[in-house]
Amino acid sequence: MNSELKPLTNIHHAVYRCRDAEETRAFYVDILGLKLAAAFEDTQDFGEALGGKRHFLHMFFETPDGNYIAFFDEPGKATPDHFKGKDSFDLHLALEVENLDAVLRWQEQLNAVGITCMGPVDHGFVQSVYMYDPNGIPLEITARVSDSAEVMAQHAAEAGANLAKWTRSTAAIKRERLGFNVSSS
Repeated sequence: MNSELKPLTNIHHAVYRCRDAEETRAFYVDILGLKLAAAFEDTQDFGEALGGKRHFLHMFFETPDGNYIAFFDEPGKATPDHFKGKDSFDLHLALEVENLDAVLRWQEQLNAVGITCMGPVDHGFVQSVYMYDPNGIPLEITARVSDSAEVMAQHAAEAGANLAKWTRSTAAIKRERLGFNVSSS
């Protein structure tokens, strides 16, 4: 890393495509309680590599910590495939609440308004419930367990060795299924 650069500080926003701006606003504001912080129409030429000239509505929903979840509504380039449910291992957004009781209250509230909320799942360091937003994006509502810091410290101490072991043990299948050679450490 360039020693003249200061470290990155936080996630300012995560961005997703939405199929309908109002439907997305209703979910994130009326159901999840986030603040609609911005919604503006724009046309930009992003160059050929990023799709050329694009016309869209850009929305930002503010979380209580001051970060944002943002969406592009771009009906001129959207296809139904953009909104098929994603596998949560490919993409998901986890929103944190204070404890398991709050996770369970959110699950109850979401189920009451017709949003199927699965779980809770105990991951050892957090406990979570899962659902999909109107755009097919998997969402997680999660809370740290009481000893989360200790659990993560133990995981941090083992991270390098576990990564090296995983890389060695999965190299053959990655060559066969994905067609590339993995890094060795």
